[in-house]
Amino acid sequence: MGLIRSLFRALFAQGGLERLTRAGTDVADSFRPNATRQMELGHEAFVSTQSAYAAEFRNPRRGVFDRFVNGLNRLPRPMLALGTLGLFVYAMADPAGFVLRMRGLAEVPEPLWWLLGAVVAFYFGARETHYLRDRAPTQATAPAPDTPEQASPPAPPSNPALQDWRESLDDPNRERG
Repeated sequence: MGLIRSLFRALFAQGGLERLTRAGTDVADSFRPNATRQMELGHEAFVSTQSAYAAEFRNPRRGVFDRFVNGLNRLPRPMLALGTLGLFVYAMADPAGFVLRMRGLAEVPEPLWWLLGAVVAFYFGARETHYLRDRAPTQATAPAPDTPEQASPPAPPSNPALQDWRESLDDPNRERG
């Protein structure tokens, strides 16, 4: 009896059971890491990484070079549009010179045209993607209601046969057919 009594005293004395559970947890953690703690640490690492990235891009500095490069990035589309119109003017002003230059373009090998098309497509695609990412999100859906009263389900469609049946259940004197 003395052994059992001393065992119960050790377990249920001040912090005895807590020490026992902590020891069991430590033994279990030595074989398999605590999944909850790993998730907490992963979340902390993710949050700190995201906050570091956010701090890096919070206040973009727009220097002279940035403004110059942004200006250069805005030139290709107007140049392509005006250049195309310029070709029509050139064809009207000097038809012989225009034909000579177009024959020169006809001699360009097809893989080079594919390469030019890829460069232009990637340029405009990357530019469009950049502006899509920077654009503020638009409200595509209706905002969620704030109160439960606003969130009432829509009324079911009217069904005359169902209404007649419900009325027959309410009126016991009505003849059922």
